[in-house]
Parts: sequence; structure tokens; C-alpha cells
Amino acid sequence: MNQNFPKSPAVAKRLESLYARRSFGIKPGLDVIRALFRELGDPQERIRVVHVAGTDGKGSTCAFVDAMFRAAGLRTGLYTSPHLVRLTERFRIAGREMPEETLVALLDDIDAACARVVASGLPEPTFFEVTTALCFLWFAREGVSLAVAEVGMGGRLDATNALLPAVSVITRIGLDHTQYLGATIEEIALEKAGIAKRGVPLVLGAMPDSARAAISRHAREVDAPIVLSEQVCSVRRVASRVSGGRDFSAPRVAVSTPDSDLGTATLGLGAAYQIENAATAVAAFETFKRVLGVSLPPNVVLDGLSSASILGRFQKLADNPPVWIDGGHNPCAAEALLGALKAARAAKSLRLVCGMCSDKDPAGYLRVLSPAVAKVWTVPLSNPRGLPPDKLAMFARGAAIRESIPCDSLWSAIRAARADARAANAPMLIAGSLFLVGDCLADERSLSDALA
Repeated sequence: MNQNFPKSPAVAKRLESLYARRSFGIKPGLDVIRALFRELGDPQERIRVVHVAGTDGKGSTCAFVDAMFRAAGLRTGLYTSPHLVRLTERFRIAGREMPEETLVALLDDIDAACARVVASGLPEPTFFEVTTALCFLWFAREGVSLAVAEVGMGGRLDATNALLPAVSVITRIGLDHTQYLGATIEEIALEKAGIAKRGVPLVLGAMPDSARAAISRHAREVDAPIVLSEQVCSVRRVASRVSGGRDFSAPRVAVSTPDSDLGTATLGLGAAYQIENAATAVAAFETFKRVLGVSLPPNVVLDGLSSASILGRFQKLADNPPVWIDGGHNPCAAEALLGALKAARAAKSLRLVCGMCSDKDPAGYLRVLSPAVAKVWTVPLSNPRGLPPDKLAMFARGAAIRESIPCDSLWSAIRAARADARAANAPMLIAGSLFLVGDCLADERSLSDALA
């Protein structure tokens, strides 16, 4: 997590006390967040929420749904995590980040509420519990009545599960956070399924059959109506527009529902794997419209798909030859990334700069990407969970990437990979962790110099 404290010493000190709550660790459960919400007057009860869980694609799905609402002229809130550069990225109204001065002012109220929670005999609220409460307090005070919220981890015991959604959504399930969520796809799926609420539609995106079966069983037990995304809409790739004889890397899609053909759009999130997330988002949006009984123009869906944006998801940084950055960090995400590279005709002789966390699956991640990778430069992360570059290089060699070069510096690795990519006219990728993406994007000057 990139802290990137602001220049103001007073603000930096205030935020440092918030980050200190990470020392309380991860404490799954809803008692504390519910007590914290009560102390704040239950602001979340004033807001209709689209609640999104999943292993991969949930942040992108949130971005698509939020963009559709905004395309309809609605003033929405968006709560996502983690942030890449600034904490305020997590909290947005109408697409705009929370101002720093607002964050600091809200923390005064939050800290007072936390003190009352502890005085009642409950544990200190964690960092994520505080940011969740802070976000919805802001939304309520600003008069936001509609929000999209991303689950932090899991679902059943995640702090966001104290929200009262109008629609729940689960995106693709894979193996991640196994130390907390379970060792199998089915166990993890059941943790995600914990966001299901009685009478609240549960939209399911594409996922392994075993995961969908486990979620569906739980949904039936709690009387949550199941909505399969493929039954609500079709989002399929069509031929891209061509400019100067060159295809755009962002996919162009045709969108339809059982009732109408909505037309085509070029996805604002430019990777082939985003087609799946776009379909889940359209299904969630259409389900929300049905729940509220509202009618919106069909162009809203297309405009939202085209205008959605999110940092670090197959984000293109440079051309000649192309350079992308991507925050996917598990084997399932690597498979999606490989598909995006193939669609962009860049899955050959790839130069990879890679940094990963020690609690992920570097062997599995690199094994998936290895057919496309010619060389890898392994780098440290600013996060203490970062895997040492020499150990990551060993995993790369074990994945049959023969040229694996451990580096002490992120910027020297990027410069070396960029020079090598240019010499070979080969594509380049920076990937392996959202923390790596944050380290890169937090220092725009160093990144620009390294890619020059």
C-alpha cells in the first residue's frame, strides 16, 4: 500500500495515525464495523449500494457500473481498494476523489467514534473498518443516495458486508488470500457468497462451474435471487476500428439484452479480459434498474463502458515498442493478462519487469506468463510483504524463464528492460502486484525518465 503522504506536515501526521491502524491487523467480522456505523448514525442506511465481491475483476466491474450511473446523470459514490498512489483514490463522488482536507476533517469524527466503540468493550477498529466507515459517512453528508462498493477481501466477514445493498455482485473466483479464505475454489466461493442477502438479487459473472455451484447453493439457502450475467446481457467482441492501418488494443464490443440491441462501444478499460467484467457490470446495471423500476436511455450503457477508467489494469504507458503495466497478482489474473497480450499481439518475446508479494503464488503466476516471456527483471516492492528479487528470480527460472535478472532498483530494472525491448523491437510489461503499480505511478518523473 503506497502511503504517499502529502506535503503538509499536519495532514501527513494525521494520515500517519490512520495508517498506524494497520498494526491491528486483519480481524474478519462485522461486530466492530456495525458498532462504528451506529456511533456515526448509520450513514450507510441512507444509501442504495451495488456491492461487488470476487477474486478478479471486481474493481473493474465497479468502475464500469459507476461509469454507467454517471453517464445517466446520477451523482454516485464509489468505494474501492486498495489505492495505488493516494489514499483518497478509494473514495469518489461523481468520479472525483475526496479532497484531503475533507479526509482529515472526517477523521476527527471517526476517531471519536472509534474511542466510543473501544469503550464499549470491542477491539480497536482496523484500518479498513475505519476507511469503510469514513467513506459512507462522507457519502451520506454529501447527499449521495447511490454507491458502488468493492469488497476488500472475501465477503462474508469483510467490513463492507455491513452495508445494505440493492444488488450484490460476484465476479470471477480464483485462488487468492488462501490463508484467510480457504484452500479450494469452493471454500473461497462460499466466503464470497457471504455477501448474499435475503431478497437481494445476486448477479454472478463468469467463473468456474464449481464456484458458481457453491455460490448458488448458499444463495438459495438465504433466499437471495440468483441472476446469471449471460442471461441478462451479451457483450461480445467485434472488429476494432482501425487508425492508420493499426488496430486499437482496446476491444470494441457489441452489447445486447434479451429485449434490445444496444449497439457497440470501445471499452474504456483497454484489455481483452475486460469484456468479461463489462458483461458482469451490464448485468448488474440492468438488475439495479429493474429493482428500482427505473428506465434509462440505452446509450447510457455504451457511454459508461466507453468512459470507465481505472489505474493499473493493462494500462498502456508507452509505444514503440509498447509498454503496459498491470496489477494482477495471481494465476487467474495472469491467464487474463496473457489473453490481453495475445489480443494486442504482444504475447511473444516479452520483456517483463516483475515484483510480487511473498504471500501470493509467484510460481503459478509466472508459469502462466512464461510462454510469452523472453526475459524477466525481478524487483523489490516498497511494501514489507514484497518477495526479495533473488527469490522471485528463482521462481521465474523454475517457470522456464531462462533469463531472470534480480535487480536492487525498480528504476534501473525498467531502464534495462526498456533498452532491451527497444533493441529487440519487443513488447514490455511491468506486472505482478498492485503495490508494484503503485510504486511506479507514485513517481511519475522517475517512471517517465526510465521509459524515455
